[in-house]
Amino acid sequence: MLSTERKPVSPGEMLAEEFLAPLGLTQGALAEAMGVPRKLVNELCNGRRAVTADTALMLARVFGNTPEFWLNTQRRTDLWEALHTPARRKRIDRARALERVA
Repeated sequence: MLSTERKPVSPGEMLAEEFLAPLGLTQGALAEAMGVPRKLVNELCNGRRAVTADTALMLARVFGNTPEFWLNTQRRTDLWEALHTPARRKRIDRARALERVA
């Protein structure tokens, strides 16, 4: 499924390290630009909230990139977590392909 054992950079890490820090932005300033509560940005940065379609659209507008960038970052993180969390992996491994009817 995924080609690496290394955990991908989460959307929150990406946001904090590649956008906020280099631009000298605070979480409060980003929240204001996005029109959301500061708590939402803080939860994103600290990995307690996932990037939704709405959030991806807002981040893309603020930073001038695409919503797909943010959603793909979230997707990679979600898939990695599903495959590397033992209980989740056990549940996933129970799934079997359907037999084709001729």
